[in-house]
Amino acid sequence: MDARIVGWGHTPFGRHEDKTIEDLIIDAAREAIDHAGIEPAQIDSIWLGNFNSGMVPDGFASSLVLNLDEGLRFKPATRLENACASGSAAVYAARDSIRCGDSKITLVIGAEKMTELDTAGVTKALAGASYQKEEADLSFPAIFGMFAKAYFDEYGDKSEALARIAQKNHGNALANPLAHMRREFDFDFFNTVTNKNPLIAPPLRLTDCSPISDGAAAMIMVSQDMEQDFKHSIAFRSAVHVNDFLPMSKRDPLKFEGPKTAFSRAFDAAGISVDDLDFAEVHDCFTIAELLIYEAMGITKAGDGARAIEEGIVLKDGKTPVNISGGLKAKGHPVGATGVSMHVMSAMQLTNTAGDLQKEGAALGCVFNMGGSGVANYCSILEPAK
Repeated sequence: MDARIVGWGHTPFGRHEDKTIEDLIIDAAREAIDHAGIEPAQIDSIWLGNFNSGMVPDGFASSLVLNLDEGLRFKPATRLENACASGSAAVYAARDSIRCGDSKITLVIGAEKMTELDTAGVTKALAGASYQKEEADLSFPAIFGMFAKAYFDEYGDKSEALARIAQKNHGNALANPLAHMRREFDFDFFNTVTNKNPLIAPPLRLTDCSPISDGAAAMIMVSQDMEQDFKHSIAFRSAVHVNDFLPMSKRDPLKFEGPKTAFSRAFDAAGISVDDLDFAEVHDCFTIAELLIYEAMGITKAGDGARAIEEGIVLKDGKTPVNISGGLKAKGHPVGATGVSMHVMSAMQLTNTAGDLQKEGAALGCVFNMGGSGVANYCSILEPAK
């Protein structure tokens, strides 16, 4: 008995100076519960994706959503953390609870409040997701700057391709009312180092990095034998989670083997190839990550990822649209919320309710959420169940 996604909620991503982490969790959960048309008391279990790492003092956040409604009191609630893939960890745990028969109705939430710290503080908090024994002094911009440098050394300077990825995702976000960054820039702005677009971790510029965002997303998932009771029902055609070694010293950055393995196993389990996808929401924490993901998912061969953006393959009207929502780059990246947000955005596409973001005829979607530098890798293949 598998799980079905039957309702969802999503706060706008951005700076929410007037909202606490509790507020964000409750706002997204309330919307998901209302969208599914259920009562809170019907929920059997609650699963929260939240990284935190010192960004807020609420280190014990699993029960915060109970303040939404008395009907949630005494429900089992669990917080899951797997770096930037904490949201997908919550999705997969909720699905497993349904598959094993422990739950019939689950509430999944992903949430993060990042802007209580300044940029230096957030950078330090996020660095907690790296291998402290060897990488404690490296920020994640520095880590992905190393990925980009290694890629450029091997395959040539791809700065223009990275700028085009940023331009694509910012352009897509203009149609997303939930996105953090909804401002249009021309290609030269993304491709030129200036005071407004400085080098952050060479060769990565500011516009190659996702923003610091607050936000939350939530879903109601139910056992498939209940799907007839709901207006919408989204099925997991496959769902794969693989973890790779944490130390970067034990991995070849150019092979991106954790993501590649997750895609391969998910496609095999679903009985599809990348060519069958109508769209993909992938983890573009940095533009170089999206470029490497093109290759990991098989859109192009290794070293040829720039072709995917240069030839328009990954544009909204291309063969395999990637990050129609604007992605982490422009939609925003509240760390614990991201994996749930990706599933929500995909569910909206598959139910033809994505508004101006809608890809006509979308019937098969892919979600790829990544924790760390290709360490925790979650790949879901989603489709309408009815």
